[in-house]
Amino acid sequence: MYLIAIAWLYVVVLMAATESSLTAGLLTFVLFGAAPLALFLWLFGTPHRRRRRLAREMIDEPVRQHDAGDPGRDE
Repeated sequence: MYLIAIAWLYVVVLMAATESSLTAGLLTFVLFGAAPLALFLWLFGTPHRRRRRLAREMIDEPVRQHDAGDPGRDE
């Protein structure tokens, strides 16, 4: 996934470098490069974030469980 992102940024930087003005180059980089790439990485990173959250919840689950017994009855 990161290889695709790096290749896309390379292409967009080259496109921005060929623009006639600095403003056009910056707009090309932002509109064709940074914004779509951020959306791409966010969308394709969702399954990883979901798995990481579930793993964190599985680790924390035994800590959250409490003993429902009454300690006074054991005396």
